Amino acid sequence: MSEYLYRAFDRARIDDRQVNELLGIAHGLMADGKIDQVEAEYLRKWLTNNVSLTENPIIGTLLSRVSAFLSDGVLDQDEALELFDTLRRFTGGQSHLDGLQKSSELPIDYPPPVIQVDRSAFCFTGTFAFGSRKDCAAAVERLGGIHAPLNKGTRYLVIGVYATGSWAHSSFGRKIEKALRLKETGVPIAIVGEEHWAMHVRPGV
Repeated sequence: MSEYLYRAFDRARIDDRQVNELLGIAHGLMADGKIDQVEAEYLRKWLTNNVSLTENPIIGTLLSRVSAFLSDGVLDQDEALELFDTLRRFTGGQSHLDGLQKSSELPIDYPPPVIQVDRSAFCFTGTFAFGSRKDCAAAVERLGGIHAPLNKGTRYLVIGVYATGSWAHSSFGRKIEKALRLKETGVPIAIVGEEHWAMHVRPGV
């Protein structure tokens, strides 16, 4: 497995004081079923104050993610949904990346195809260790690719690494279902996992 995936939400000790406190905060922020601007800013402040107190990579990773979402001063709807999903998976106790996708559970193409980035259209769904979906889009655009909504012109649907076999009951499952229907009609769209995609946009991982 690529090393960068382990760096994202690494093997955190659940008895770590900061992580236990963060778990409590995350549960509180998610209690009403959403994350808003004020809550995201509070979370960023807590993470900023605690990142220097621990070597636990979860806190640093979450701080980077929240800071990216708030970099323009606004937490938009997509960013709020991504942040909520990230916290939901974190509070589920996935300290060992238990939620990593498995080809036997997700309908990704096997064997995975060679990805041609230049001039290809990409759509992203789920939560990514690579960064936010904006980060993923920027990565393909730097290499000449296109980020666009899922349609007949989409060449690759990339599923974030924090996906499980319960995809059919998840919000990102709708895009997967649509991609499968497009494939059935002959549209040459490939469904790939984040780790495979990342090898083509970040060589050497």
